[in-house]
Amino acid sequence: MPTTKAITEPTCAVLPNAAQSAGASTMTGGSRSLLSVSSLTVQDVSDILRLATLLEAEEPVARALRLARRRVALLFYESSTRTRTSFELAAKGLGADTALISSQSSSIEKGESLRDTGLTLRALGAECIILRHLSSGAPYLLASATGLPILNAGDGMHEHPSQALLDVRTMLSALKRPENTAGETLLAGITVSIVGDILHSRVARSNALLLPRLGARVILCGPPALLPELALELGPGITIERDFDRALKQSEIVMMLRIQKERLTGVHIDLDEYTTRYQLHRGRLRAHGPQAIVMHPGPMIRGLEITSDVADGPQSVIEQQVRNGVAIRMALIHRALEPVQPVAGRKSAPVRAAKRLPAKKRGGS
Repeated sequence: MPTTKAITEPTCAVLPNAAQSAGASTMTGGSRSLLSVSSLTVQDVSDILRLATLLEAEEPVARALRLARRRVALLFYESSTRTRTSFELAAKGLGADTALISSQSSSIEKGESLRDTGLTLRALGAECIILRHLSSGAPYLLASATGLPILNAGDGMHEHPSQALLDVRTMLSALKRPENTAGETLLAGITVSIVGDILHSRVARSNALLLPRLGARVILCGPPALLPELALELGPGITIERDFDRALKQSEIVMMLRIQKERLTGVHIDLDEYTTRYQLHRGRLRAHGPQAIVMHPGPMIRGLEITSDVADGPQSVIEQQVRNGVAIRMALIHRALEPVQPVAGRKSAPVRAAKRLPAKKRGGS
């Protein structure tokens, strides 16, 4: 588990850290937390996908009874649109009460530590904390300090587990593949190229750790300044390709990443050269990936890593990624607050059906 030092000194996103990932399943909070995709088994991934589909299809009034009056805190130290909003909508969709705490409008601004903030939220009745933090390892510290289920909504350059899960759901839908396939073969035979600022991307790390375990081949593509060779140590099933056109020709799916200017301290990038070599524009897509599915975790910088005609074009599933965020995050919150007990001899336990109140009591929460 990371030490306090990891909370003040962010680690490089491409550095593997098996001990950190393994800690997610052993610390207080156990399997109800999601701190890293490495803590998930392939069966867990399949179960989360199926639960997301079940919850998305469920009648809203019945769904809102599942976690009625349970308390979920959203603790965000960084700005967010998609992740924060979808987590909040997901919690409310399950009937939970939510409280949003940001670093700009709380005692965090006065210097309160992450540990003390977490303990305060627990004392106020929070049963689960969704955390986004600028430092790698912060969710581990919070889980250890509070004993509550913690959902990692992005920690520094480390990981973004829920994004990787919603990306998998989007890929399966776009490829018209069933979610009930064995986890190890969900993406068998599929090549996914992740292109751009790999070094600083927690999304790239989580996807690179998860997708090969589901059968996919992952190509990382970018210039050496944004993609060091050390990235190969993330695990098996990963290759590096510096030539975007070659990577695109091999790919069923291409995931574009923005350059994270806020993390580029000491790194110089010639944007004109970068655009020439790594921008996904209509001409490049037609020539080298006419059937490729286009993804982007957002926010996009249109005109830099991707052009508008591609982002809004027929091969793009970027809006579907955003929509899938709510269903996946409903599943993760439900899993955190209502953990399913394993049943001997079964691959997965059935999801507990929501209890319905008499009609005269509906709509009260």
